[in-house]
Amino acid sequence: MILGLDHVNLRTEQLDVMIAWYEETLQLKRGPRPSFGFPGAWLYAGDAPLVHLSEVDTARPGGTDLTLEHAAFRAKGMAEFVARLEAGGQRYRLSPVPDFPTVQVNIWDPDGNHLHVDFGRDEAEAAGLV
Repeated sequence: MILGLDHVNLRTEQLDVMIAWYEETLQLKRGPRPSFGFPGAWLYAGDAPLVHLSEVDTARPGGTDLTLEHAAFRAKGMAEFVARLEAGGQRYRLSPVPDFPTVQVNIWDPDGNHLHVDFGRDEAEAAGLV
């Protein structure tokens, strides 16, 4: 069951400029981010990390690289959700988030847009999925 939009991830070649813009323009605050192994920043509204920035070296040739990398939903009912994906033959990937109590179920829509549905790690463990 989807509870709400969790965050938006944006790809950027100018991480520091983007951080400054979101801090100054939207008054978001830089906060904790898992150690993913690539540069980026999470910008918070209160306790919620709403904008995730991922630094990339260059855009794809021809300027076709969209900057919206993915959108994420917060949800509950992980076992039922994964069972529905499997029953429908949907491709998915489970990704525990380092240093955070979250497990992502990564999926792709028919156009290839990347989405992930985030569940609490405790729910994933209780369902035997991680």
